[in-house]
Amino acid sequence: MGLGTADSFAVLAGAGVTNTGPSVINGDLGTSPTPAVTGFGGAPNGTVNGSIHQADAVAAQAQADLTTAYDNAAGQGPVITLATELGGQTLTPGVYDSESGTFGITGTLTLNGQGNPDAVFIFKTATTLITAPASQVLMINGAQPCHLFWQVGSSATLDTGSAFAGNILALESIQLNSGVTVLGRLLARDASVTLINDTVTRADCAVPGSGDGRGGAGGGGETGTGEGGETGGSNGTGGGKKGGGGGGGSGRPPNVRITGVPNSGEGNGGPPGGGAPCTGRGFRAKFRIHSQVAMRKVSVYLDGKLIKRTTAKRFSVWISVVGLRVGRNTIRVVAVDRRGRRDTASQSFRRCGRAAPNPDFTG
Repeated sequence: MGLGTADSFAVLAGAGVTNTGPSVINGDLGTSPTPAVTGFGGAPNGTVNGSIHQADAVAAQAQADLTTAYDNAAGQGPVITLATELGGQTLTPGVYDSESGTFGITGTLTLNGQGNPDAVFIFKTATTLITAPASQVLMINGAQPCHLFWQVGSSATLDTGSAFAGNILALESIQLNSGVTVLGRLLARDASVTLINDTVTRADCAVPGSGDGRGGAGGGGETGTGEGGETGGSNGTGGGKKGGGGGGGSGRPPNVRITGVPNSGEGNGGPPGGGAPCTGRGFRAKFRIHSQVAMRKVSVYLDGKLIKRTTAKRFSVWISVVGLRVGRNTIRVVAVDRRGRRDTASQSFRRCGRAAPNPDFTG
């Protein structure tokens, strides 16, 4: 399925885009026919790392292409009918709808690409798509968010701390509560898109790589979604662990690991739970990329802002908490090797409202 000119947009609305807080949009933002865009322009408001199109010809064409893609998704089949609740399930590529006409995600929905980076998942609802707080969509074994489509018959709501993946094609509105991360696109045809301190990153497809013939292909890996869960906890993409596989050769994509993040449980399991401790001090995050191929580019982001770019496979970055928002913050790394293969991982931590005072011992 293609999105036409809507492909460049991370957020596209029909009746305006409204934001509260320091949301980050990595990709274009547009609205048509209503031109209203509020709550952006840089900290302390939202940031758009792309172009903004307000009721111009580009946004109008993107909306036309969105309508085509929406109708295309609605007509896909054969369809497998599922219960409303998707959380706790592991699904393979296919076209799915709901017996109740609506989908909900509580906990983790796992999508298994079965080693095919071109595997397509389409979820169709007659009415709504609603995620619970701290829910996540986890894509494993080659599955890519760029090939995941949510055709929503009315409106979509992603609740606080959700780590979501895929392209939402909604007939009406899309609303994100606080601390949501999306690796995909928010595309609303007729109504508005509303954000509250969220991060939306347009999902581009990684260039498929091939082995060099000297070894078997490695097993598929787990990749969390979004920036913080992506996605082991409420806001992380937790880039999980890669599967094992064939020996030798260079058929496997890179495998990114993040350690040294306080109160995160180490590894890439995602962020801490709602009651996890916080930190009032800076720390050194460590990054390690397992790959038999040299890196083309490794980028590290803190709350959507680029803080380091390198080609090294092992390095560290000092994370200062000065100036960070109180509560959950997310480190995300994107590694692309010389063959164009990509892996991402994220880790979240909580910043205290103020540094804890030193104990005063007497006697």
